[in-house]
Amino acid sequence: MADDDILERIRGLVDEEHAMRTSGTPEDPARLNRVEEMLDQCWDLLRQRRAHREFGQDEGEAAVRDADTVEHYRQ
Repeated sequence: MADDDILERIRGLVDEEHAMRTSGTPEDPARLNRVEEMLDQCWDLLRQRRAHREFGQDEGEAAVRDADTVEHYRQ
């Protein structure tokens, strides 16, 4: 998956999250949580790919990490 593909996926998820939060109807908390997890995974993958490039490694080796791992990073 190329960076542009990941960014397109992020844009789609952000749009979905925004629609859920602004719809004025009761949101599906489980779906909203899943969208937030997928966003975190996409951002993590993009950061991995950029780090691989920066240090001369194969960006194709970057992989999506499970939601539990990504959700528990310290910021």
